[in-house]
Amino acid sequence: MTKLSGKVALVTGSSRGIGRGIAERLARDGALVAVHYGSNGTAAEETAAAIAEAGGRAFTVGAELGVPGDVDTLMTGLETGLRAHGESTLDILVHNAGLNFMGRPIEVLTPEEFDQMVAVNVKAPFFLTQRLLPRLRDGGRIVNISSVSTRLASDHGIGYPLTKGALDVFSHTLAKHLGPRGITVNSVVVGFTRTDMTAQVLSDPATLERNVSRTALGRIGQVRDVADAVAFLASDDARWITGTKVDVTGGVNL
Repeated sequence: MTKLSGKVALVTGSSRGIGRGIAERLARDGALVAVHYGSNGTAAEETAAAIAEAGGRAFTVGAELGVPGDVDTLMTGLETGLRAHGESTLDILVHNAGLNFMGRPIEVLTPEEFDQMVAVNVKAPFFLTQRLLPRLRDGGRIVNISSVSTRLASDHGIGYPLTKGALDVFSHTLAKHLGPRGITVNSVVVGFTRTDMTAQVLSDPATLERNVSRTALGRIGQVRDVADAVAFLASDDARWITGTKVDVTGGVNL
């Protein structure tokens, strides 16, 4: 009997990177995981296959976020997958999918780029949560993946931190609203983490050294560092934790 046996989880943006790590960890703990992807269906299938090979259960859900009808499309795929596994409700919702136009300071960030980030990073989590609340079991878990850029002045632009700051406010406000149902809502703050998406940036020795030097624990984060923290918040061990931000950065800029 594992910690999440009998639970059902949806992890957005889980075909690769941190999202994949979270999906694999939740499945390893016993949850049936809906692996959501925006465009890379092949990567999502590979994630689901890896989960199955490790003895877990998963299915894929495709829906591009930040476009008209995104929540409807995701819900249709989710409901189909749940029915195929004899399920109709959800226990764990992880908002991991995000969009960041890096290197776009206020002088050059366009309205279209800003609107895209708001649509993916704020609007989609808000309205997906709204649609899923009737399906989310009492005592469930919502985890929002945030960023260390909400407490540091980012070197890579202002738009992304603004959207993640909004997600943090969404977290603690929703935590109070859903408290009577025993549903916890928390943010996980992610710092410098090694993924396929950050590989190019971290391949520069100067950038790598600078980021390591800013981290108290003296290394770049690994996907499992974040996934393990999410798994804790999704478990009953974290039943008395809600409305807070868990800093999973190794102590960046302490």
